[in-house]
Amino acid sequence: MRRLTLAGSTTVITGAASGMGAEIARQLSAAGAHLALLDHNADALAAIAAELPGTVTTHVVDLSDDAAAFAAIAEVTAVHPAVNALITCAGSSMLGSFEQLTMEEMRWLIDVNLWGTVSVTKALLPALRAAPAAHITHMSSVYALAAPAGRIPYSMSKFAVRGFSEALRHELEGSSVTVGALYPAGVRTGIILHGRYAAAIDPAVAARAASAQAAMYHTEPRDAAARIIRATERRRARTMIGREARLIDVIVRLSPVRYWRAMRGTLREATDTTTPVA
Repeated sequence: MRRLTLAGSTTVITGAASGMGAEIARQLSAAGAHLALLDHNADALAAIAAELPGTVTTHVVDLSDDAAAFAAIAEVTAVHPAVNALITCAGSSMLGSFEQLTMEEMRWLIDVNLWGTVSVTKALLPALRAAPAAHITHMSSVYALAAPAGRIPYSMSKFAVRGFSEALRHELEGSSVTVGALYPAGVRTGIILHGRYAAAIDPAVAARAASAQAAMYHTEPRDAAARIIRATERRRARTMIGREARLIDVIVRLSPVRYWRAMRGTLREATDTTTPVA
């Protein structure tokens, strides 16, 4: 399979204003890639773009709005004639048990994590097909391999991104476009600390759970970004990011039904959204 050359062509990055998306943008820009950066946070997106050399365009968009996603991609393709990579990093988290969460809260997260990924991919696919070689890299999660308590809507959304990515890869088999999914765990971004939690949860309890999970993260965003770029260049179908992801992948393969027994103790504090703070 032909290796992808990102320098001199355009990579589209969603969720580019912070976390892994921003670090990917920094590293790709330094390597000579042209960039189209998408995010809903206009100020943070402008700040990242101001750091970067070369050809960079910014597009402020709520990707959970289908019409807005298609309009943003139309802007991208109007100014970038050669797009050969899409990396979808946009997403959020949601803390809360199934009984604590409302239907509206769960639907919001699915809209952001799943439908935002689907809409931007569908909008950009014609441009990617026009390239001699192209790759789509979707941000799934280790929680698309193992579904912990207290993360039902997040796992739902990421399992769906995994399924979407795999099915799309099979549909595009034999074409110039390949598809891969990322399974990060333990990356030190702000997603869990700045994510949402069910309105029914005491804020102090939510903060304790988020902090407990963040304390388990060991992989720096710059290291994760370098691995993501390498996976995109090599057009990999499946990439684990972080030592926790590799460990959980093995546990689930060995015990696909009972893996939670091995994980429960480690994640107890990070998934407990019911016990009051002492």
